[in-house]
Amino acid sequence: MKTFLNIIYWFLIVFAVIQFIPIDRTNKPVDPKVDFVKVYNTPKNVEQLLRTACYDCHANETIYPKYAYVAPISWSIKHHVNKGKNYLNFSVWGNYNRDLKKNMLDMTVNSLKVYSMPMPGYIAQHPEANLSKAERILLENYFEDILKTENY
Repeated sequence: MKTFLNIIYWFLIVFAVIQFIPIDRTNKPVDPKVDFVKVYNTPKNVEQLLRTACYDCHANETIYPKYAYVAPISWSIKHHVNKGKNYLNFSVWGNYNRDLKKNMLDMTVNSLKVYSMPMPGYIAQHPEANLSKAERILLENYFEDILKTENY
């Protein structure tokens, strides 16, 4: 019993100490001239879907939930957000070169088709991001139209 209490005691101490390890949750400023929805003058219904299902991880407009302020959960969330922005950041879309834009659009369409985005873990915490089949098709068609016109 004493060993168990020692484990609990040290666990609580470590848990308390790791709360002081800072995580940068600041969003970089968004320049509307290079933001995806402004560059393409995206229709409001598509823009709403993007903001609801994509922008938390793929734009400089992340809204961190309350549980994202508790370590070690905060570390995992920050890692996922950073990774998402490295793959695709809608806030800096206009700064990407043409080939990268094409590749990102292709990958986004594929991710929607195979249901890999939004991530299941994100949907579990954000049910509003769970895209219906019709919403997925709407986004797929929107991105495919951009690809067909080669206006990227």
